[in-house]
Amino acid sequence: MIWLLAAPAWAQTSPTPSDVASPSAGAPEETAAASAERAPLTFFQIVFSGGPLGIANMVVLIGLSLTAAALVFDNLLLIRKRQLIPPDLAGDVRRLVGEGQIPRAVAQCQEQPGLLSFVLERGLSEHDGGWPEIEKAMEDATAEQAARLYRRVEYLNVIGNIAPMVGLLGTVTGMLLAFKQVADSEGSAGAAQLADGIYQALVTTVVGLIIAIPALGAFALLRSRIDQLVAEAAYAALHALSPLKKQRAGGEVPAPPPPPVPGKMRRE
Repeated sequence: MIWLLAAPAWAQTSPTPSDVASPSAGAPEETAAASAERAPLTFFQIVFSGGPLGIANMVVLIGLSLTAAALVFDNLLLIRKRQLIPPDLAGDVRRLVGEGQIPRAVAQCQEQPGLLSFVLERGLSEHDGGWPEIEKAMEDATAEQAARLYRRVEYLNVIGNIAPMVGLLGTVTGMLLAFKQVADSEGSAGAAQLADGIYQALVTTVVGLIIAIPALGAFALLRSRIDQLVAEAAYAALHALSPLKKQRAGGEVPAPPPPPVPGKMRRE
């Protein structure tokens, strides 16, 4: 961002070889004045050259950029397969469920909190019911955890949509001030002054786009990663609790009732 903003100013203000060679030796004052006019602008002079409104917009944009960077870093630490789907949890729970040790399976899930453990714990809480109740509990838990992860990355989408609007607001207000200056001077302001004002106003739009493009890209990548991990967690949970499905399927067939014991016949 520093290079993109500062390079145009350096290119416009840096002297060319013809400019250096053209002044005669007898005009040192003119050469010094031209060099002073071509002095390159610093990065902060370019960024904060839009007046009070431009400075306010730049402060907002800097805050949005820092927030987006913090959100990306935090979500990258959270949305990891090892963090959400512990590698050995599904196999351990399947073994314990097959052995009928449901309390130990629940304790195993509580020891390794995450997306998969939450889904498994919800399913194990309905082990007294039939398989449809277990499957419904796991589906609800998966949807709940997916929505929680989506809410964390949704802020990046909001920043990606707000940043260009804030930059455009700074550009529009800067151009309004530039044209107002031309109107107040009754047309005496030259094209160079008008172009300078518009150039300073466009800086906020450039900064807004620089913030929005990476934020929207990170949002798309993280959302795709969440979809993949949620699907893997749902499959692992169904595989881990499949012994319960077999047990419930075998228990759904009722055993035939024992034949009634014939009572003694009464003698009349």
